[in-house]
Amino acid sequence: MTVTEQQLDDWVSRLADEVIADAKQRDIKVVCASGISPSGPIHLGNLREVMTPHLVADEVRRRGIECEHIISWDDYDRFRKVPKGIAGVDDSWAEHIGKPITSVPPPPGSSADSWSAHFREQCERSLAELGITYRSISQTQQYTSGAYTEQILFAMSQRAEIDKVLDQYRTLAAAETKIDAKLDADQQAAAAEAAEGSGAASEDDGASGTDYYPYKPYCTVCDKDFTKVTGYDPTTALLDYECTSCGHTETVDLHTFHRGKLVWKVDWPMRWAYEKVVFEPSGVDHQSPGSSYAVGKELAPIFGWERPIGPMYAFVGIKGMAKMSSSKGGVPVAEDALQIMEPALLRWLYARRKPNQAFDVAFDAEVQRMYDEWDALGRKVADGKGQAGDIAAYTRASSTADGALPTTPYPVAYRTLASIVDITTGDEEQTLRIVGQLDPADPPASLDALRPRLDCVEQWVATRMADEDKTVVRAAADRQTLDSLSDDDRQSLRILLDGNGTDLGAIEDVWSLDGLTHQVYGVPKVMLGRSPDFRPDRKAEPELAASLGAAQREFFKLLYNLLIGKDTGPRLPTLLLAVGPQKVRELLS
Repeated sequence: MTVTEQQLDDWVSRLADEVIADAKQRDIKVVCASGISPSGPIHLGNLREVMTPHLVADEVRRRGIECEHIISWDDYDRFRKVPKGIAGVDDSWAEHIGKPITSVPPPPGSSADSWSAHFREQCERSLAELGITYRSISQTQQYTSGAYTEQILFAMSQRAEIDKVLDQYRTLAAAETKIDAKLDADQQAAAAEAAEGSGAASEDDGASGTDYYPYKPYCTVCDKDFTKVTGYDPTTALLDYECTSCGHTETVDLHTFHRGKLVWKVDWPMRWAYEKVVFEPSGVDHQSPGSSYAVGKELAPIFGWERPIGPMYAFVGIKGMAKMSSSKGGVPVAEDALQIMEPALLRWLYARRKPNQAFDVAFDAEVQRMYDEWDALGRKVADGKGQAGDIAAYTRASSTADGALPTTPYPVAYRTLASIVDITTGDEEQTLRIVGQLDPADPPASLDALRPRLDCVEQWVATRMADEDKTVVRAAADRQTLDSLSDDDRQSLRILLDGNGTDLGAIEDVWSLDGLTHQVYGVPKVMLGRSPDFRPDRKAEPELAASLGAAQREFFKLLYNLLIGKDTGPRLPTLLLAVGPQKVRELLS
């Protein structure tokens, strides 16, 4: 497929075209950037900050053009508040508020050396699984090493001009937190959370009374940023500050003092220029009127740069959870998703939608539907029937410029595996037996052929499957129900088990997924005097089609009650395979 064909439906290709053209015009390498603050769990909404530039950078690399994806870890951000829902972390962590998050101890039990390292390492493990390659930049290392000294001195020399730009937007404070009325209720709630608690996006801009200073030191005594700059001499770069937390006052030389940082709205455009960034998306909280991305358009030229191409990306929700908030706890991170989803599926959820389209990631039974869609897309692409956009999204999900991602050699439908794992309670011998009966002509040699999907399914059944959906096969036949059956119900069970003189045979003789499907669906047809292969014309015979549908539902309900004591359950052919022919006869006779 040509690039032109992909452009018809592929947002990644269109953005790649833009960034390539922009970089060519400036005669520079393509640099795509992400910025992540490891101040708490880096949830699936934050992951879009990485996935969007990754997909664009990867497309540029697929075209043979030099490109770099950088991830700036904003680990020199202040510790703003104590997140909830993190094991072992309580209100005592409030003593660290105001410190750089690299100076805050990690959660209890963590092997990391700091708060930020704990959440960064967790995220980086998942990025590796997702096939994302990048260059890491620690902002703590950049600031404390003096890498930005020249930029800090320049910003201080331009503080009056910077202040003028910022002052134009300070009157837009109300607009900055205005929530788009077009968003639905859940998205509005998420937007409100983002505006209130998005870390750097909500920091002050350095204004302080009649003077303006775009630089904020961390106190050398208490290590907190409750500091106020009280004077600055541009000829010597000597800066005076006082700490409102511990009362310390000090005069420092910005040539050699490296315990502070530029305020966020100045820091971001400075870094665009420093790293020569061509593409960097951002969330709604960074793009509202008067926010950092909007202000950055005017501040970037001060540093000799232009604001990068940067689409706004929409919220990512969790099915059954109104919004994700790192500060409120209980938010799934990529590591959680990768326990129940193969990397290619998770990539696909981000690749198939434009950045400005919100979507949900399912952790409940809806994950089975997502997998059905993914498997159907794979078959369509393999058969050469996929649309250009579908093929592009599938390709980006299942591979990178460096090669294909690991896949399951013998892919069985997620919902089928879930039923098998549920019924067998994870017994490996039973699982292999049942899966082998799904396609007797081509059984898997071992369970390894079912992995990693089987591992994902086992984790989902163990941790996410609702208790009411779990299946427990009866230990013995329900004699009371069997003895009270009508003659027609008894006849239908005899036909299921032995054919009983019809075109259907004994159940043992059709013991495969396809055979049992034909048997189970054929019984109600035979009971209505039709062939097991009969298919009513729904348009020409609507009443007959309705009667057959009702008869099948009643028959299925009967089987579920006799096998597991419920009106519904996993697909009956899969359930029968799991129970086994001998046990099926015991429970239905």
